[in-house]
Amino acid sequence: MRLAEFIEKRREKILDESSAYARSLPALDDASRTVLRDHLPLILDIICEDLRCPQNRDQSIQKSLGHAPDSSAETPARTHGTMRAKSGLSIEQVVAEYRVLRSCVLRLWAEENRLGEHDIDDITRFNEAIDQAIAESVAYYSAEVEKWRNIFISVIGHDLRNPLGAMLMTGELLSRVTTGRAAEYVQAVLRDGRRMTRLLDSLLDYNNFSLGRGMVIQRAHADLAEECAQELEILRRAFPHRQFSIALKGNMSGLFDSSRVREALANLISNAVQYSPDDSVIGVDIMGTHATVEISTMNVASAISPETLLTLFDPLHRLSQHEARTGNLGLGLFIVREIARAHRGTASAAAIEGGVRFTLSLPRADVVEYKEWAGEQRG
Repeated sequence: MRLAEFIEKRREKILDESSAYARSLPALDDASRTVLRDHLPLILDIICEDLRCPQNRDQSIQKSLGHAPDSSAETPARTHGTMRAKSGLSIEQVVAEYRVLRSCVLRLWAEENRLGEHDIDDITRFNEAIDQAIAESVAYYSAEVEKWRNIFISVIGHDLRNPLGAMLMTGELLSRVTTGRAAEYVQAVLRDGRRMTRLLDSLLDYNNFSLGRGMVIQRAHADLAEECAQELEILRRAFPHRQFSIALKGNMSGLFDSSRVREALANLISNAVQYSPDDSVIGVDIMGTHATVEISTMNVASAISPETLLTLFDPLHRLSQHEARTGNLGLGLFIVREIARAHRGTASAAAIEGGVRFTLSLPRADVVEYKEWAGEQRG
């Protein structure tokens, strides 16, 4: 008896044994029979259909490599992964369900069937179909978990803003009426509170990007030389033990979201402070060309591999703990890249002698906006 025919013939026994295992999982111990069996019958139907479909050697190899034909349509395996995530199962338990299903089918078939001419091919095809179902379930399980994780971060971030804002407001009021040593303590609280605010803002920005919301910017006329110089003064006060230099060249005015650009500069400099020696000078170069303004910072550091350079702007990326000087979320450079993209610009890192140069390249505006703005300036 071919395997597809056997699965259809012993379908109820297979489902009973598989659902009995599912009931042993704590998250499903009180689930109904319908929930325990939910998508498994449809998954078995698809497997049987696959077993009966001709397949050549190249197709088999591609499927084993995970290159099976993809479809945007919902499949029982994808739905199964999503629903199991909502039920509270772990990813290991979801995979275990498929292991039990695989074992149940092959064991029952071996007990009732003598190995025939086509059985090795059937077993191979069956395992490929199960692996494909696992891959789909795991992918959709992970997507569902990530969605709820992002929602959770959004809720927590929103709830943290109110008490943090109240704390900073109280600190500001205390700073006006305290003197001496007490005033120093209040300033320390304010510095830490503002740092917490920046970390929270970065985390919520990252969460918005993960949920598919792009960064929204508000362009207005700005002189980035003036804006960056003002931000650098704030950073000098934030890092009083470090030395900074700034070099300006060309016209740096245009249509930008100056608040976001200053945020990007602050992240670049914070990164340089974190990964450069204490006695090194952190240089900021700002150069205006015909259509762009480029902001560059230099990190004095040991050689970095080309592979590492490619990942520096990835979210939650960190160099080794030995290289890191202060703790953070690893989102600073990621936010820089997103600010650049929102301006339709680029953020890049290049290894140079003695360190790494980070460059933020920003078009003065979209083409139409720039022409209109440039005409107004000439008028």
